[in-house]
Formats: sequence, C-alpha cells, structure tokens
Amino acid sequence: MAGATLSSANSQHGLADRLTRWAKGFSGKAEEAETEPSPRATKMPVNREVNRRRKLYEEIGEFLFAHDLDLTPLNFSVALDYLTGANIGIEKAIKAVLMERGAITSSWIEAVAAEQRADEVTAESLAQMLDKVEENLSHFTGLVKESRNSAKDYGAALQEQAKGLSEGGEAEPVLARLVGLTRSMVEKTRQVETQMRENQKQTHALKSSLESARRAAEHDHLTGLPNRRAFENVLREEVTLARSNGEHLSIAFCDIDHFKLVNDVHGHDTGDRVLKFVAGLLAKVSSDRCHVARHGGEEFVLLLRGRTAAEACELVDSVREDLSNRSLVNRANGERMERVSFSAGVANVFAYDEPRGALKAADRALYLAKEHGRNRVYLAAEID
Repeated sequence: MAGATLSSANSQHGLADRLTRWAKGFSGKAEEAETEPSPRATKMPVNREVNRRRKLYEEIGEFLFAHDLDLTPLNFSVALDYLTGANIGIEKAIKAVLMERGAITSSWIEAVAAEQRADEVTAESLAQMLDKVEENLSHFTGLVKESRNSAKDYGAALQEQAKGLSEGGEAEPVLARLVGLTRSMVEKTRQVETQMRENQKQTHALKSSLESARRAAEHDHLTGLPNRRAFENVLREEVTLARSNGEHLSIAFCDIDHFKLVNDVHGHDTGDRVLKFVAGLLAKVSSDRCHVARHGGEEFVLLLRGRTAAEACELVDSVREDLSNRSLVNRANGERMERVSFSAGVANVFAYDEPRGALKAADRALYLAKEHGRNRVYLAAEID
C-alpha cells in the first residue's frame, strides 16, 4: 500500500514538473502584488515565471471545472496540451467537440489517450521488427563470411595434401585425407546452406510484416489515404524541398460540414461511405506536388508545393464546389441525402516562423469558414 502511495506521489510530482516546464514561456498578464507585501516580497521583485505558472494553473483549473472533469493526471495533461497549444491534434479535437457538443467528457479524453497510446505501440512494434531484420541480416552476413572462410581453409588443406602427393608420398594415406577433407567440407557447406535458407525465410517474412505494419502505421484503413503521422513526415520533406527550390508551399484543412448529423440520420456505415467519397474527390487532385491525407475524424489536409495560398484556395474550392453540387444517395434505403459539403482553411506555410504556425493558421481559417455559414474556403491572414 505504501508503494502505491509513493507511486502516486511520484506521478503527481512528475506532472507538476511537466506543468512547470510547459508554463515557461506561456504568455500571461503579471498579477498585481498583494496590498501588504511580506518583508521578503519588498526586497525581491515578483517572479514573472511564477506568475505565468500561476496563471496557467488557474486556466487549467477553470477548464476542468467548466467541463466537470475530475482532477486527474490525464485530464491535466489534455488541458495543458490544449491551453498551451503543445499538441495540435489535441487542440483541434477539442475545438471540434466543443463546436458539436459544447463540452468534453472524461470518456472522450480517455478515448483520445488510448488512440495516442496505440500510435506509440505501433511505432514500438515497427522498431522491434526493424531490429529483428537487422539482426537477421547481420547473421546472414556472418554465415556468408563463415562459408567463405571454410572454403578458403579447405582450399589450403587440399593444396597441402596435393603437394604431399606430388612429392612422392604414399598415395593411399593422402587420398584418404583428401576424401576426409572433402566430406567435412560438403557437410559444413550443407549446414551453412540450411542456416542461410532458414535465415532468408525469416528475413522475407519479417520484411513482409514490416511493410504491412508500415502501411498500417502511415495509412488510414478506411479511406486508404496517408494518415496524420505520414503527413507530418511529408510536411518536413516538402518544407525542405520547397525552400531549396525557392517554391511556394501552401497547406489546407478541409472538414466535412455537419458530419455528425450524417451519422445520426443515416448511420455510421453511410457516414463511412461519405468519408471515402470525399477522400476520393480530394485524392483526384493529389500528385507528387500535392499531398492529401486524412488528418483525423472528418478532417482532411492538403499540402501543395509550387502554389501560392490563393492558388491553393482556388484548387480546394473547385473540389468543394464539385462535392456540393453532387446529389448523394443513401445506399441502404435509396433515399436522397441532404447536400454534403465541406469547409476549408488555407495558409501560406512560409508566412510563419515554422510549419506548425501555418497549420494553426489554416485551422483558424477553417473554423471561421464554419462560423460564417460553412461550405466555403477561407484564406488565413498572413499576420499572426
């Protein structure tokens, strides 16, 4: 019992350390000093970092209280990520839930945490398989080297015996030794070949599993599009490439309008088909210079190299118009569905200090489009 208490205390202490680290740099208004400062306060100026941390703790408390959330490390962590913008995925998910429901719940937070843990497990499994492949390749290399050394030793021994035979030695003992050497070499070769075949089978199986796991880790199983993890890798690569080539780089967030209503009215199977249909329309504009991914839920993200933000707006808007003009039918009952549309926000990646700033700007433009009527594309202001 004492051990459990100590573990809980350590967990809370670790959380406090994490909160302190994130609080540094958090913009907050310095609170006024007390009316009657203590003697120590009169000698030392109010610590700005302490005020910032105090402000952050208060905001976290207000967030938890407003949504009737228990005071747990997990809820603290999510509130911290949301309020500081430390995790854009958490920030976007909370904004979406607040827009749809007006509040978040502990069960929703647990689901988000479980999804993140699943991502971590997938990454760990990939790393373990990579280690196993490397181990097998190393073993394979060792077997090849061993085989070569055995052949070299056999050649040297054979040459030595042949030398004794040419010098007029007795033929029978020399031939017997040659036969013995040959048998030994053949047996050794068989053993090495068996081990190499087994090693090749294991390596091939591991490579197949690795490719499947990598695809599962980087692609959305429903739409077949790359997922958020894959997109983040592409974003880093495209930023480097666009900068080196002096090209424009734009990013767009697209979110299906009233998607919860689609699920509620027509069922989740129809909702999944709508997701796949929208994904297909967006995928049509993808290329080696236009990357499309499912960012999560009913939201998609596009990265366009070689296009200004205004040009990217035009392209995204053409897909939006195509979708909104279509008349979709519920396959389950043949009924015509309400118009399906999406809203979007677009930003110039290089208008911000880092790509993350552009992501947030495009996200803000998206939610402005939602607030102003949906089924429209907004361009983010390049002044943050």
